[in-house]
Amino acid sequence: MVGVSKLYCGAVEAGDLLRYQGRQAQELPSHLLQFSADKKPVVVWNVTRRCNLKCLHCYAQATAGPAQDELSHQAALDLLRDLKDFGAPVVLFSGGEPLLRPDLFELVDRAVAHGMRAVISTNGTLISRDLAWRLKDLGLSYVGISLDGAAAVHDRFRGESGSFAAAMAGVRHCREMGLKVGLRFTVSRLNYREVPAIFDLVEEYQLPRICFYHLVYAGRGAKLVAEALSHPQTRELLDLICARTRQIFDSGRAAEVLTVDNHADGPYIYLKLLKEDPRRAAEVLELLKMNEGNNSGRGIGCVSWDGEVHADQFWRHYSFGNVQRRPFGEIWTDLTNPLMARLKDKKRYVGGRCARCRWLEVCAGNFRVRAEALSGDLWASDPACYLTDEEIGMN
Repeated sequence: MVGVSKLYCGAVEAGDLLRYQGRQAQELPSHLLQFSADKKPVVVWNVTRRCNLKCLHCYAQATAGPAQDELSHQAALDLLRDLKDFGAPVVLFSGGEPLLRPDLFELVDRAVAHGMRAVISTNGTLISRDLAWRLKDLGLSYVGISLDGAAAVHDRFRGESGSFAAAMAGVRHCREMGLKVGLRFTVSRLNYREVPAIFDLVEEYQLPRICFYHLVYAGRGAKLVAEALSHPQTRELLDLICARTRQIFDSGRAAEVLTVDNHADGPYIYLKLLKEDPRRAAEVLELLKMNEGNNSGRGIGCVSWDGEVHADQFWRHYSFGNVQRRPFGEIWTDLTNPLMARLKDKKRYVGGRCARCRWLEVCAGNFRVRAEALSGDLWASDPACYLTDEEIGMN
């Protein structure tokens, strides 16, 4: 996760973090969590496989009905207790569509009672005013609503006419109830021209947060490899995101703008600032070192609907264990598993351009699932890295 507003627009300074002695995850406010030193994992919990939409790029390959092996209510409560005991700072309830899990409200309530920040990733179509009020009353920290573009493009991605209108109604209901809400947008060639329209919505609705996800070749998204952005298109995308973020800040607002799943964005922003504002560039380099790049298997993890533990929500083809048999914390810290041990220090194992890159310390080799999907080697170079050989110090 790369904070464009934090880095490019100066919304965060290194000194903001140094005030928190040790930078421990449980002590940091949510907007600084990515800079924690202990990297206690944000846990994405796919509480159900069931969904009311049929998205082209769904990494979970969600279905119309729930999976037969979804965690029981008691097993779900046990997991939340385990996450609390381990010190996970955030539980992100996802799916499928998490709002279709019957006991979701009780799970959110329990997570908050345990002192964890609870957030939801949803398609937004089921959020009525009453539901938004209930989530706000429970102490939910944030709702991230996924969009894929303006109405026609979004509805095509989601496989359901009217899904854009329903999602935006969900945004309005959250705003009316005082529940923090933002947007999530996965970028591909099929919709990257929609990014200006998404920024327009952020400004029109005065939304505090927008996350742009680089495409990962997992689940149904694996069929979209040919639709991944080219390297020049990715650079064009980052320039646009930086420009529109600057425009928001220049207008006096401070929306949080982030890119996710391509840590080449950090060095790209640094090199951009090196030409525009060298003083700020030096500050950004310090922040990138604190961020440490990709954190799959370290600062982010995933628990599936059946209790299987994955390095992140896209790495569903490999499980480290099941929370119904071992506590999450025990699974997450078990370095006898060779993959878990390597992911904790992945910079030592990456190959190709990544191994020779001057930015390895601040990128950590980028996204391993993408590398494995295209090459069969999870330690190969990430094909989505768009930095030139000169920019990474190979010339």
